[in-house]
Amino acid sequence: MKNSFIIILLLGLAPIALHAQATLSVQAIHRQHAFQRTVPAGNYSGITAIDDSTYAIVDDKSARDGFHLFRIRIDSINGDIRHVRQLDFKGNNGPYRDAEGIVYCPESQTLFISGEHDKRIMEYTLDGQLTGRQLPMPALFDQARKNGGLESLAFCPERHTFYTTTENPLTGDSALTLRIQSFDAQLHPLHQATYRMDAPEGKKKSRFRAHGVSELTALPDGRLLVLERELRVPKLKIGATVTCKIYVFDEREKTLLCRWQTRLNLTRRSFANYEGMCLGPRLAGGGRVLILVADSQNQYGGLLKDRFRTIVIGGL
Repeated sequence: MKNSFIIILLLGLAPIALHAQATLSVQAIHRQHAFQRTVPAGNYSGITAIDDSTYAIVDDKSARDGFHLFRIRIDSINGDIRHVRQLDFKGNNGPYRDAEGIVYCPESQTLFISGEHDKRIMEYTLDGQLTGRQLPMPALFDQARKNGGLESLAFCPERHTFYTTTENPLTGDSALTLRIQSFDAQLHPLHQATYRMDAPEGKKKSRFRAHGVSELTALPDGRLLVLERELRVPKLKIGATVTCKIYVFDEREKTLLCRWQTRLNLTRRSFANYEGMCLGPRLAGGGRVLILVADSQNQYGGLLKDRFRTIVIGGL
């Protein structure tokens, strides 16, 4: 009887355990798209889904506090982007915050936006007004570097949990080590997980370099997708590259899901600095779409474009 009870218990737990340990696979990495007629030049740095076609996107150079609403059409069969259009801006008269990450919470029908400038994560209505609530960041995050702070924000509706981290290690922390802080639905801090980034790959001298985590996305099973980004711009601009790597992280280890590189040279102008990432719709074949948006620095010098791309993930 005792053995039978144990077997029944294990069988009852098996689906949860298998779901938690499910291996993810990349079914497709679609090419980049730019929609210059319907997407104004911007500094788009974070994205979240409100429904299967409406998305909120923040601009980290916006003069007004708030977010843009976008319509994004995804092919329901292959997961590629068919069209992107900016709809409207929802904001308030609050000061510039250097908005970097944004998430939508279905139950409250509100959004949270992380500000790198003020080091705060604040709640907004769908009209862009502040509610007065915010995630109480632990004091140690005051040690965030000036241009390496709260770059990422994620929310898991299934577990009612928020996640955030800084782009670069906090002052005083060891090199390559980040702290991922979580919060519950009542906005109480939960715990911190330690995440170790890869060492920079580029060895050549650069005029400008950015290396760190640019976004998090929460998965239904409690794991995170972590976007590590290494950007290198030489003195003459030609030869600039961005290397992006997405890892699956479960608070114990990270596993590489995919990587790609974009370039700016004499024959290719694919350069794209991806800073925003969120889950999109589920496809007819079962795959889940991951949507990414790049920061073009207001289409810098006429060389860069506001690019979007999708990756189709199996196993979710």
